[in-house]
Amino acid sequence: VQLQASGGGLVQPGGSLRLSCAASRSIFSGNVMAWHRQAPGKQRELVAIIDSHGTPEYVNAVKGRFTIYRDNAKNTVYLQMNSLKPEDTAVYYCNTPRWGGADRDYWGQGTQVTVSS
Repeated sequence: VQLQASGGGLVQPGGSLRLSCAASRSIFSGNVMAWHRQAPGKQRELVAIIDSHGTPEYVNAVKGRFTIYRDNAKNTVYLQMNSLKPEDTAVYYCNTPRWGGADRDYWGQGTQVTVSS
């Protein structure tokens, strides 16, 4: 499997979840990794990216609450999500973008995150 996402679930507002995305070494090593999400009825949106050196960037909606990081030894990228809000509810996808060094776009299968009381 080239990208395998996991870690989604149901959590109350204010809670935390950690998503994981295990990647094949050939598409992970040296490349940018990204997390996107798609809420019901909305377009898929970029949430966070991290380059091969570990430098992260975030969209404003998640700054200060989400942390993206990578373990290069395990070919895995993570998304630590804290202070979750109902509007964070979405299917979350990991991605290796072509613009970040990969030979093409790669996508994981998505993992559902539901924030609800």
